[in-house]
Amino acid sequence: MTDTRNADLTFGATDYLAYLAPRDTASPTGFAAPSAAWKCLGWVTTSGGTFQISDEKKDIQAAGSLEPIRTLMTRSTKTVKLTYQEAINPLIRALYDDVPISTLEPTAGIAAYDLPDKPNDLKYAWLFDTIDGAKRVRLYMPNGQVTERGDEQPQTEDVWAVEMTATFYKGAANAPAVRRTIDYGGVDVSGFFS
Repeated sequence: MTDTRNADLTFGATDYLAYLAPRDTASPTGFAAPSAAWKCLGWVTTSGGTFQISDEKKDIQAAGSLEPIRTLMTRSTKTVKLTYQEAINPLIRALYDDVPISTLEPTAGIAAYDLPDKPNDLKYAWLFDTIDGAKRVRLYMPNGQVTERGDEQPQTEDVWAVEMTATFYKGAANAPAVRRTIDYGGVDVSGFFS
């Protein structure tokens, strides 16, 4: 067996960028810069984002067997939890407050709006770029929405951070909920495929 360990394949994110666009906006090709349709969501905490896949299954039991005779995969939920540091960034406020982004456009420098009594169904395309030198990882989600919000805590000891979790769903024409693109940054990975 060949030893394929390579310290260059470790990944320590030096930057984490999050973008938002109208639902089903196409992903940039490869690692091309996002088009003008994509808006950067600003600074995030140094802990970056937490991508999670949560699979649910159901075991089918039957007489005559102590073990399940079949397992059904009933759901696979994909989420990203991220703490944004620009609490009054119009995009962040709109996502957290569950209002259309246009609601935050100021008149004479001021934006005032009512928070919805019941949740809106506001969905967007999302893009997350993680960078480690020449290595990059991109997650593209054509259809997602904020499904969990952390507590708001404006304070004097630190910046007012806004924590949100977005859940992702299939896109138009049954496009996958998440597409991952990896640029190995010139690291030779051929030994894994021979």
